Amino acid sequence: MSNTAADTFTPNGTRTLMMAVGGVSYLRLPVRTRRISEHDDLMALLKEYVAPHVEPGDYIFVSEKIVALTQRRLVRIADVQTSALARFLSKRVHNHVGTEKFKGYGHGTAPAMQLLIDEAGVPRVLFAAAVAALTRSLGIKGAFYFLVGKRAKSVDCPMSFDIEPYTHYAKLPPLDSPGVARKIRAAFGAEAAIVDANYIGAFTLGKSTRRITEAFVRAVLKDNPAGQADEMTPFFIIRKEEKQ
Repeated sequence: MSNTAADTFTPNGTRTLMMAVGGVSYLRLPVRTRRISEHDDLMALLKEYVAPHVEPGDYIFVSEKIVALTQRRLVRIADVQTSALARFLSKRVHNHVGTEKFKGYGHGTAPAMQLLIDEAGVPRVLFAAAVAALTRSLGIKGAFYFLVGKRAKSVDCPMSFDIEPYTHYAKLPPLDSPGVARKIRAAFGAEAAIVDANYIGAFTLGKSTRRITEAFVRAVLKDNPAGQADEMTPFFIIRKEEKQ
C-alpha cells in the first residue's frame, strides 16, 4: 500500500483499505465529508471532496443513498398510505428482529414495503412473492428481490438513516443512476458507479462502463467498507494497487 493512501485515508471500523479480487489487490479509499443534506449539490460535493484525490485508472463509487438524498428522493413515513398487501408481505420479511442477527428492519415495515410495491408495481410484486414462496421451500433465497428489481430493492426504510431528521423518512431509489455515473465520468475523468451496499451485499444502480462488473462490485465491497451508520464516507475511490 502506498504511504500516501495510508496517510490520507482511514478505513471504517475494523475494515481494511485493501481488498483482493481475483488475485488483484485494490485500495478502497473512503472519502470523508461533512454532513450532507438534501440541499447539497452532488457534483459540487464530488468536486470538493473527491476530485483532489482522483488518479488515472481510478473508479469513483458513489452511495446511491447520497444520490437520492441530493435529488430529494425522500418520503415522510407518516405520509405513506399502506395497503393490505404491504402489511401482509412486510410481516413475512425475515430480518431476525429480536435476535443478535438483527441489522435493521429492511422492508419488514408496512411503509417500506408499500414504497417497494409502488416502485415495482403490484403485478410484479405478486409474481415475485409467489415465486419466492415456492423456491424458499427448496432452499433458494433471494428470489423476491431478484424479481422485483434493483430499483425496488434499493428502497430504504427509516432506520437506514441514523442521522436526524432522516430517521423519520424513507428513501426512494435515485433517478437516472446511469446518467449520473456518466456525468461523473465526464466531469472527473474516472469511470463511476452508483452503488447500493449493505451487510447483505452490494450491487450497482448505474455505471459509466460495463468494465465495472456486478461480480467485481460484490467482491470489492463485500464487507460494506462504507459502513451502515454515521461514518459519512459516501464516496469511495477504488484503485488498483501497483506491485512494488
